[in-house]
Amino acid sequence: MKQHFNWKNKWMLCVPLFFLAACSTNKYAATNKIYKEQAKTFGNTLKADPPEGQVVDSVSLDQQSFIGSVNFGIRKPNYVIIHHTAQTSTDQTIKTFLLKSTETSAHYVIGRDGKVVHMVNDYLRANHAGVARWGNETDLNSCSLGIELDNNGDEPYSDAQINSLMALLTTLKKKYNIPTQNFIGHSDIAPKRKTDPNKFPWKVLAGRGFGLWYDDVLQIPPPEFDTAIALRIIGYDVRDMHAAIIAFKRHFVQTDISPVLTQSDTMILFNLYRKYM
Repeated sequence: MKQHFNWKNKWMLCVPLFFLAACSTNKYAATNKIYKEQAKTFGNTLKADPPEGQVVDSVSLDQQSFIGSVNFGIRKPNYVIIHHTAQTSTDQTIKTFLLKSTETSAHYVIGRDGKVVHMVNDYLRANHAGVARWGNETDLNSCSLGIELDNNGDEPYSDAQINSLMALLTTLKKKYNIPTQNFIGHSDIAPKRKTDPNKFPWKVLAGRGFGLWYDDVLQIPPPEFDTAIALRIIGYDVRDMHAAIIAFKRHFVQTDISPVLTQSDTMILFNLYRKYM
């Protein structure tokens, strides 16, 4: 018996197909696929027995072997580095991080509207710090999480953006047990190259436990107080003292970022030096 469908029957059949197609469409499907393939390659490297590339060159092959211990875990981040994107939109930043040619990325991007985009697994190494130094750390990419704030560098940070940042930092600090003093900015670790995050509310973050800040009441430091040693103990690269002072003042003073420490600046530095000791 021949069966007939009216237009209503046809419409009811088309609706599920339409929504199925809509749900399966993802404009980042291609780059997500590349991400998964790269992650799979890293996974295969970890599973290799013996581990790939683990031959000790200075020891003959017959004198070395691999025995897998049962006591190990994933390396976890110990720093959070905050950036501003110096771009005009979250979409522009995402496109930048999806181009192989840029060789740059971050773990998170937070838009002006407060929306958070997670782009690199926390346990993987993102290319956000570049050539940098903080204390004895010279490869910050390998031990930190990078957070990019959608901001051109001259505009205020929106309340929605800062609120989302606070929520994210709360999670990251608790999850990875990141020390309070290890929440820093890109300009702190790369003072000769970077100014971000510019005009950033570090005091507000410090009040929530993300970074240190100086006390309201300050003391005049003793005559023997060495400002170079103090900056070095905090973490700054003092091989270029002018750059280190500017980076310090960009973070903790902000009203004046000249390469000279005033008496007020020195009092702030002394107060912070004692906190970092």
